[in-house]
Amino acid sequence: MVALVASSTLIGSAAAASDAAFIQSVSASPPPSGARQLCHQYTWACAHKGAASLSSAQAMKLVKQINRRVNASTREITDQSQYKTREMWALPTTRGGDCEDFALLKKRDLIKAGIDPRKLLLATVLDTRRNSHAVLVYRSNQGDLVLDNLTNQVKPWSATRYLFLRMQDPKQPRNWVGVYGQS
Repeated sequence: MVALVASSTLIGSAAAASDAAFIQSVSASPPPSGARQLCHQYTWACAHKGAASLSSAQAMKLVKQINRRVNASTREITDQSQYKTREMWALPTTRGGDCEDFALLKKRDLIKAGIDPRKLLLATVLDTRRNSHAVLVYRSNQGDLVLDNLTNQVKPWSATRYLFLRMQDPKQPRNWVGVYGQS
């Protein structure tokens, strides 16, 4: 009996640890204001079918390479400076882009490289200074990893020190879900 209780406790702990590796959705949420036309503008940004057959190691290598390359090759510029509007989600221009533009470019390039689009979710957060920020979440087998224009490190979501607000719904990326998770 003691062995049964001990093993069920271990299994329960492993499941809870596994769940903590992934951002949990709480409820449906409207998309960020600048992302309302995202699926119409870029159909790939909301794709929910994929036939990618990369190994976990191959996918992780691509994720790290593309995160680094986009961070190094894209200049930071605000939507206000570039478009004369507070918020606009678009691919970076030759002038550059802001955080959500970096995330979109990474998502597009990863899909082109063969990463399953269902594993790539745009997310909004409050950064460590509690400023609005956008990142790309890569849903790996080990948990949700964050690709961020503020660092070349690909980190587990729980190691970012960000407050996660909402992200694309993993089941239907045209929709968004509130996640309200603190790392």
